[in-house]
Amino acid sequence: MTGGALAAGQLAELTTGRLLSSWQLDVPALVLVTALAALYGWGVRRLRRRGERWPLARSAAFVFLGLGALVVATMSGLAVYDHVLFWPAAVQNVLLDLVAPLGLALGDPLRLAVEALPGGAGGAGGAAGWLRRAMTGRVVRVLTFPLVSTALVLATELTVYFTPYFATALRVGWLHELMYLHLLAAGCLFVVPVLTREETLPAWCTHPVRAALVFLDGIVDAVPGLVVMTHGTLIAGAWYLHHAPSWSPDVHHDQQVGGGAMLGIAELVALPFLLVLLFQWGRAERVQAVALDRRLDAQFAAAAAAAPAPSPVSADEPSPDRVRPWWETERNEVADRIRRQHGGA
Repeated sequence: MTGGALAAGQLAELTTGRLLSSWQLDVPALVLVTALAALYGWGVRRLRRRGERWPLARSAAFVFLGLGALVVATMSGLAVYDHVLFWPAAVQNVLLDLVAPLGLALGDPLRLAVEALPGGAGGAGGAAGWLRRAMTGRVVRVLTFPLVSTALVLATELTVYFTPYFATALRVGWLHELMYLHLLAAGCLFVVPVLTREETLPAWCTHPVRAALVFLDGIVDAVPGLVVMTHGTLIAGAWYLHHAPSWSPDVHHDQQVGGGAMLGIAELVALPFLLVLLFQWGRAERVQAVALDRRLDAQFAAAAAAAPAPSPVSADEPSPDRVRPWWETERNEVADRIRRQHGGA
Protein backbone atom coordinates (compact mmCIF):
# COMPACT_ATOMS: atom_id res chain seq x y z
CA MET A 1 0.00 0.00 0.00
CA THR A 2 1.40 3.39 -0.99
CA GLY A 3 0.83 6.18 1.50
CA GLY A 4 -0.10 9.74 0.53
CA ALA A 5 2.75 11.05 2.66
CA LEU A 6 5.35 9.76 0.25
CA ALA A 7 7.21 12.50 -1.56
CA ALA A 8 6.95 12.74 -5.33
CA GLY A 9 10.46 11.41 -5.82
CA GLN A 10 9.68 8.32 -3.76
CA LEU A 11 6.67 7.25 -5.79
CA ALA A 12 7.34 4.18 -7.88
CA GLU A 13 6.50 4.21 -11.56
CA LEU A 14 2.77 4.11 -12.10
CA THR A 15 1.53 0.81 -13.52
CA THR A 16 -1.93 -0.71 -13.69
CA GLY A 17 -1.13 -2.89 -10.68
CA ARG A 18 0.07 0.06 -8.60
CA LEU A 19 -2.92 2.16 -9.66
CA LEU A 20 -5.23 -0.55 -8.33
CA SER A 21 -3.27 -1.38 -5.18
CA SER A 22 -2.14 2.07 -4.02
CA TRP A 23 -4.35 3.73 -1.44
CA GLN A 24 -4.11 6.61 0.99
CA LEU A 25 -6.32 7.86 3.81
CA ASP A 26 -8.27 11.08 3.22
CA VAL A 27 -9.87 11.90 6.56
CA PRO A 28 -12.40 14.56 5.41
CA ALA A 29 -13.55 12.35 2.54
CA LEU A 30 -13.82 9.34 4.85
CA VAL A 31 -15.92 11.36 7.31
CA LEU A 32 -18.26 12.46 4.50
CA VAL A 33 -18.62 8.93 3.09
CA THR A 34 -19.23 7.44 6.54
CA ALA A 35 -21.83 10.09 7.42
CA LEU A 36 -23.72 9.64 4.14
CA ALA A 37 -23.69 5.85 4.49
CA ALA A 38 -24.86 6.03 8.13
CA LEU A 39 -27.71 8.43 7.33
CA TYR A 40 -28.84 6.35 4.36
CA GLY A 41 -28.73 3.14 6.38
CA TRP A 42 -30.70 4.82 9.19
CA GLY A 43 -33.41 5.81 6.72
CA VAL A 44 -33.68 2.31 5.26
CA ARG A 45 -33.87 0.73 8.73
CA ARG A 46 -36.53 3.21 9.85
CA LEU A 47 -38.72 2.32 6.87
CA ARG A 48 -38.26 -1.40 7.54
CA ARG A 49 -39.39 -0.97 11.15
CA ARG A 50 -42.60 0.56 9.82
CA GLY A 51 -43.10 -2.42 7.53
CA GLU A 52 -42.15 -0.50 4.38
CA ARG A 53 -39.57 -1.64 1.86
CA TRP A 54 -36.90 0.40 0.14
CA PRO A 55 -35.67 -0.87 -3.27
CA LEU A 56 -32.43 -2.81 -2.97
CA ALA A 57 -31.29 -1.50 -6.35
CA ARG A 58 -31.43 2.08 -5.06
CA SER A 59 -29.34 1.19 -2.01
CA ALA A 60 -26.79 -0.60 -4.20
CA ALA A 61 -26.51 2.38 -6.58
CA PHE A 62 -26.05 4.78 -3.67
CA VAL A 63 -23.37 2.70 -1.96
CA PHE A 64 -21.40 1.18 -4.81
CA LEU A 65 -21.68 3.80 -7.55
CA GLY A 66 -22.16 6.96 -5.49
CA LEU A 67 -20.07 6.42 -2.37
CA GLY A 68 -17.76 4.06 -4.24
CA ALA A 69 -16.88 6.76 -6.75
CA LEU A 70 -16.17 9.15 -3.87
CA VAL A 71 -13.80 6.66 -2.25
CA VAL A 72 -12.00 5.88 -5.52
CA ALA A 73 -11.63 9.55 -6.40
CA THR A 74 -10.23 10.63 -3.04
CA MET A 75 -8.36 7.63 -1.64
CA SER A 76 -7.30 5.30 -4.46
CA GLY A 77 -4.19 5.36 -6.62
CA LEU A 78 -5.68 8.39 -8.40
CA ALA A 79 -5.25 10.39 -5.19
CA VAL A 80 -1.79 8.93 -4.56
CA TYR A 81 -0.47 10.09 -7.93
CA ASP A 82 -2.56 13.23 -8.56
CA HIS A 83 0.25 15.54 -7.32
CA VAL A 84 2.83 14.22 -9.79
CA LEU A 85 0.67 13.46 -12.87
CA PHE A 86 -2.16 15.52 -14.31
CA TRP A 87 -4.31 12.73 -15.74
CA PRO A 88 -5.11 11.06 -12.36
CA ALA A 89 -6.27 14.46 -11.08
CA ALA A 90 -8.43 14.93 -14.18
CA VAL A 91 -10.06 11.50 -13.69
CA GLN A 92 -10.61 12.30 -10.00
CA ASN A 93 -12.48 15.48 -10.87
CA VAL A 94 -14.73 13.91 -13.48
CA LEU A 95 -15.58 11.08 -11.05
CA LEU A 96 -16.61 13.67 -8.48
CA ASP A 97 -18.77 15.87 -10.69
CA LEU A 98 -20.31 13.22 -12.97
CA VAL A 99 -20.09 9.62 -11.72
CA ALA A 100 -20.62 10.11 -7.97
CA PRO A 101 -23.64 12.44 -8.41
CA LEU A 102 -25.26 9.91 -10.76
CA GLY A 103 -24.85 7.11 -8.20
CA LEU A 104 -26.10 9.26 -5.33
CA ALA A 105 -29.12 10.40 -7.35
CA LEU A 106 -30.04 6.84 -8.32
CA GLY A 107 -30.17 6.07 -4.60
CA ASP A 108 -32.83 8.82 -4.21
CA PRO A 109 -31.63 9.86 -0.73
CA LEU A 110 -33.92 12.91 -0.53
CA ARG A 111 -37.10 10.86 -0.99
CA LEU A 112 -35.75 8.35 1.52
CA ALA A 113 -35.18 11.17 4.00
CA VAL A 114 -38.68 12.60 3.49
CA GLU A 115 -40.27 9.19 4.04
CA ALA A 116 -38.10 8.25 7.02
CA LEU A 117 -38.15 11.51 8.96
CA PRO A 118 -40.97 12.35 11.40
CA GLY A 119 -43.98 13.66 9.50
CA GLY A 120 -42.96 11.86 6.35
CA ALA A 121 -46.15 9.83 5.93
CA GLY A 122 -47.88 12.50 3.83
CA GLY A 123 -47.83 15.12 6.55
CA ALA A 124 -46.63 18.68 6.16
CA GLY A 125 -45.11 19.03 9.59
CA GLY A 126 -42.05 17.74 11.39
CA ALA A 127 -38.59 17.35 9.97
CA ALA A 128 -39.95 15.86 6.75
CA GLY A 129 -42.11 18.93 6.17
CA TRP A 130 -39.16 21.22 6.78
CA LEU A 131 -37.08 19.24 4.26
CA ARG A 132 -39.88 19.43 1.66
CA ARG A 133 -40.11 23.20 2.07
CA ALA A 134 -36.33 23.56 1.84
CA MET A 135 -36.15 21.46 -1.34
CA THR A 136 -38.89 23.53 -2.98
CA GLY A 137 -37.65 26.92 -1.76
CA ARG A 138 -36.69 29.72 -4.09
CA VAL A 139 -32.92 29.33 -3.70
CA VAL A 140 -33.00 25.60 -4.45
CA ARG A 141 -35.34 26.14 -7.40
CA VAL A 142 -32.98 28.69 -8.91
CA LEU A 143 -29.85 26.58 -8.38
CA THR A 144 -31.49 23.42 -9.75
CA PHE A 145 -33.14 25.11 -12.73
CA PRO A 146 -31.78 22.90 -15.54
CA LEU A 147 -30.05 25.58 -17.58
CA VAL A 148 -28.60 27.21 -14.46
CA SER A 149 -27.28 23.93 -13.02
CA THR A 150 -25.77 22.94 -16.39
CA ALA A 151 -24.02 26.30 -16.59
CA LEU A 152 -22.75 25.88 -13.02
CA VAL A 153 -21.22 22.48 -13.81
CA LEU A 154 -19.47 23.86 -16.90
CA ALA A 155 -18.33 27.00 -15.06
CA THR A 156 -16.97 24.87 -12.20
CA GLU A 157 -14.87 22.71 -14.51
CA LEU A 158 -13.50 25.67 -16.47
CA THR A 159 -12.79 27.61 -13.27
CA VAL A 160 -10.90 24.68 -11.79
CA TYR A 161 -8.59 24.30 -14.78
CA PHE A 162 -8.25 27.79 -16.23
CA THR A 163 -7.81 29.89 -13.10
CA PRO A 164 -5.23 29.56 -10.27
CA TYR A 165 -7.79 27.42 -8.40
CA PHE A 166 -6.35 24.02 -9.34
CA ALA A 167 -2.67 24.98 -9.03
CA THR A 168 -3.33 26.51 -5.60
CA ALA A 169 -5.29 23.43 -4.49
CA LEU A 170 -2.28 21.26 -5.27
CA ARG A 171 -0.27 23.29 -2.76
CA VAL A 172 -2.93 23.90 -0.09
CA GLY A 173 -4.48 20.80 1.44
CA TRP A 174 -7.71 22.32 2.76
CA LEU A 175 -8.41 23.99 -0.59
CA HIS A 176 -7.90 20.64 -2.32
CA GLU A 177 -10.59 19.12 -0.07
CA LEU A 178 -12.86 22.09 -0.75
CA MET A 179 -12.38 21.57 -4.49
CA TYR A 180 -13.53 17.96 -4.09
CA LEU A 181 -16.70 19.15 -2.34
CA HIS A 182 -17.24 21.93 -4.89
CA LEU A 183 -17.13 19.49 -7.82
CA LEU A 184 -19.46 17.03 -6.08
CA ALA A 185 -22.02 19.71 -5.18
CA ALA A 186 -22.03 21.20 -8.68
CA GLY A 187 -22.68 17.80 -10.25
CA CYS A 188 -25.48 17.00 -7.80
CA LEU A 189 -27.30 20.26 -8.58
CA PHE A 190 -28.06 18.98 -12.08
CA VAL A 191 -28.32 15.22 -11.69
CA VAL A 192 -30.39 14.87 -8.50
CA PRO A 193 -33.39 17.05 -9.51
CA VAL A 194 -33.55 15.61 -13.04
CA LEU A 195 -33.67 12.02 -11.78
CA THR A 196 -35.48 12.29 -8.45
CA ARG A 197 -36.90 15.67 -7.40
CA GLU A 198 -39.57 16.60 -9.94
CA GLU A 199 -41.18 19.14 -7.60
CA THR A 200 -38.10 21.36 -7.76
CA LEU A 201 -38.30 21.58 -11.56
CA PRO A 202 -40.55 23.88 -13.62
CA ALA A 203 -43.87 22.49 -14.81
CA TRP A 204 -42.67 22.49 -18.42
CA CYS A 205 -39.76 20.21 -17.54
CA THR A 206 -41.53 16.99 -18.54
CA HIS A 207 -39.76 13.70 -19.24
CA PRO A 208 -39.21 14.52 -22.94
CA VAL A 209 -37.74 17.91 -22.01
CA ARG A 210 -35.53 16.32 -19.38
CA ALA A 211 -34.29 13.77 -21.91
CA ALA A 212 -33.36 16.63 -24.23
CA LEU A 213 -31.61 18.42 -21.35
CA VAL A 214 -29.62 15.30 -20.48
CA PHE A 215 -28.56 15.00 -24.11
CA LEU A 216 -27.53 18.67 -24.08
CA ASP A 217 -25.69 18.16 -20.79
CA GLY A 218 -23.74 15.27 -22.35
CA ILE A 219 -22.54 17.65 -25.04
CA VAL A 220 -21.70 20.36 -22.51
CA ASP A 221 -19.80 17.91 -20.30
CA ALA A 222 -17.54 17.11 -23.25
CA VAL A 223 -16.38 20.73 -23.50
CA PRO A 224 -13.91 20.76 -20.54
CA GLY A 225 -12.24 17.57 -21.75
CA LEU A 226 -11.90 18.91 -25.29
CA VAL A 227 -10.51 22.23 -24.07
CA VAL A 228 -8.03 20.59 -21.69
CA MET A 229 -6.88 18.13 -24.35
CA THR A 230 -6.30 20.80 -27.00
CA HIS A 231 -5.17 23.68 -24.78
CA GLY A 232 -1.68 24.82 -25.72
CA THR A 233 -0.78 26.16 -22.26
CA LEU A 234 -0.01 23.74 -19.47
CA ILE A 235 -2.55 23.57 -16.63
CA ALA A 236 -0.71 23.96 -13.32
CA GLY A 237 2.37 23.67 -15.51
CA ALA A 238 4.85 25.08 -12.98
CA TRP A 239 3.76 22.50 -10.40
CA TYR A 240 3.85 19.48 -12.68
CA LEU A 241 7.11 20.46 -14.37
CA HIS A 242 8.72 20.71 -10.93
CA HIS A 243 7.20 17.56 -9.43
CA ALA A 244 7.14 15.28 -12.47
CA PRO A 245 9.10 12.08 -11.68
CA SER A 246 11.73 10.82 -14.07
CA TRP A 247 9.54 7.96 -15.29
CA SER A 248 6.56 10.20 -16.16
CA PRO A 249 5.63 11.01 -19.77
CA ASP A 250 6.04 14.43 -21.30
CA VAL A 251 3.95 16.95 -19.34
CA HIS A 252 2.12 18.10 -22.49
CA HIS A 253 1.28 14.49 -23.33
CA ASP A 254 0.16 13.92 -19.74
CA GLN A 255 -2.32 16.79 -20.08
CA GLN A 256 -3.63 15.44 -23.38
CA VAL A 257 -4.19 12.04 -21.77
CA GLY A 258 -6.04 13.73 -18.91
CA GLY A 259 -8.28 15.67 -21.29
CA GLY A 260 -9.02 12.54 -23.29
CA ALA A 261 -9.93 10.66 -20.11
CA MET A 262 -12.29 13.46 -19.08
CA LEU A 263 -13.95 13.41 -22.49
CA GLY A 264 -14.29 9.61 -22.57
CA ILE A 265 -15.74 9.29 -19.07
CA ALA A 266 -18.17 12.17 -19.66
CA GLU A 267 -19.57 10.51 -22.76
CA LEU A 268 -19.71 7.08 -21.09
CA VAL A 269 -21.71 8.54 -18.19
CA ALA A 270 -24.11 10.41 -20.50
CA LEU A 271 -25.46 7.19 -22.05
CA PRO A 272 -26.60 5.39 -18.85
CA PHE A 273 -27.89 8.73 -17.52
CA LEU A 274 -30.10 9.07 -20.60
CA LEU A 275 -31.18 5.41 -20.45
CA VAL A 276 -32.25 5.75 -16.81
CA LEU A 277 -34.31 8.83 -17.66
CA LEU A 278 -35.94 7.06 -20.62
CA PHE A 279 -36.80 4.13 -18.34
CA GLN A 280 -38.41 6.52 -15.85
CA TRP A 281 -40.33 8.16 -18.69
CA GLY A 282 -41.72 4.82 -19.87
CA ARG A 283 -42.68 3.82 -16.33
CA ALA A 284 -44.48 7.13 -15.76
CA GLU A 285 -46.45 6.64 -19.00
CA ARG A 286 -47.49 3.14 -17.91
CA VAL A 287 -48.63 4.41 -14.51
CA GLN A 288 -50.70 7.16 -16.13
CA ALA A 289 -52.27 4.68 -18.56
CA VAL A 290 -53.27 2.33 -15.73
CA ALA A 291 -54.76 5.23 -13.74
CA LEU A 292 -56.75 6.38 -16.77
CA ASP A 293 -58.06 2.87 -17.42
CA ARG A 294 -59.22 2.54 -13.82
CA ARG A 295 -60.96 5.91 -13.95
CA LEU A 296 -62.73 5.02 -17.20
CA ASP A 297 -63.79 1.63 -15.85
CA ALA A 298 -65.26 3.33 -12.79
CA GLN A 299 -67.14 5.84 -14.97
CA PHE A 300 -68.45 3.05 -17.17
CA ALA A 301 -69.64 1.04 -14.16
CA ALA A 302 -71.37 4.10 -12.69
CA ALA A 303 -73.05 4.89 -16.00
CA ALA A 304 -74.22 1.31 -16.41
CA ALA A 305 -75.64 1.22 -12.88
CA ALA A 306 -77.53 4.49 -13.37
CA ALA A 307 -79.01 3.56 -16.76
CA PRO A 308 -82.75 2.60 -16.76
CA ALA A 309 -83.67 -0.97 -17.51
CA PRO A 310 -84.36 -1.46 -21.24
CA SER A 311 -87.95 -2.19 -22.30
CA PRO A 312 -88.55 -5.67 -23.71
CA VAL A 313 -88.43 -5.75 -27.50
CA SER A 314 -88.41 -8.47 -30.08
CA ALA A 315 -85.03 -9.97 -30.78
CA ASP A 316 -85.70 -9.57 -34.48
CA GLU A 317 -86.72 -5.93 -34.24
CA PRO A 318 -84.26 -3.40 -32.88
CA SER A 319 -86.03 -0.71 -30.89
CA PRO A 320 -86.20 2.59 -32.74
CA ASP A 321 -86.02 4.39 -29.38
CA ARG A 322 -82.78 2.73 -28.34
CA VAL A 323 -80.32 5.31 -26.97
CA ARG A 324 -76.73 4.56 -27.89
CA PRO A 325 -74.05 5.09 -25.18
CA TRP A 326 -72.08 8.30 -25.45
CA TRP A 327 -68.84 6.51 -26.23
CA GLU A 328 -70.45 5.02 -29.36
CA THR A 329 -71.52 8.39 -30.70
CA GLU A 330 -68.75 10.75 -29.62
CA ARG A 331 -65.33 10.92 -31.22
CA ASN A 332 -62.59 11.75 -28.77
CA GLU A 333 -59.68 10.05 -27.03
CA VAL A 334 -61.67 8.83 -24.01
CA ALA A 335 -64.51 7.45 -26.15
CA ASP A 336 -62.06 5.69 -28.46
CA ARG A 337 -60.39 4.02 -25.48
CA ILE A 338 -63.72 2.73 -24.12
CA ARG A 339 -64.79 1.45 -27.54
CA ARG A 340 -61.55 -0.51 -27.79
CA GLN A 341 -62.07 -1.97 -24.32
CA HIS A 342 -65.60 -3.14 -25.11
CA GLY A 343 -64.97 -4.35 -28.63
CA GLY A 344 -66.67 -1.42 -30.31
CA ALA A 345 -65.80 -0.09 -33.75
